[in-house]
Amino acid sequence: MSLKAEQLKELSLALADRLYIQVAGWHLYLGDAGLADPLAIECAARLDQGSGVCARQALEAVQVPIGGGAGRLPLARLIPPGQLRDLEDVLEPFCG
Repeated sequence: MSLKAEQLKELSLALADRLYIQVAGWHLYLGDAGLADPLAIECAARLDQGSGVCARQALEAVQVPIGGGAGRLPLARLIPPGQLRDLEDVLEPFCG
């Protein structure tokens, strides 16, 4: 399933304000971290698999540079567990 440009932007905006990475007790929203667009693109490519599978696979696919680019971690490692359910909730309307 592919999204139109307007739908992809809508998804990215929804992710930007609702989801965050957590590092040492600090919350950094995906929009502020520049990660909402890459996650929206990865999600859009997997929407036909349902919100649960889509969310998990997209979070693993997005690689976040750390230490000035010296290393990379999957976004899934930086998202608190409760945020996975929030991502599934955001994706649900797009999976239909």
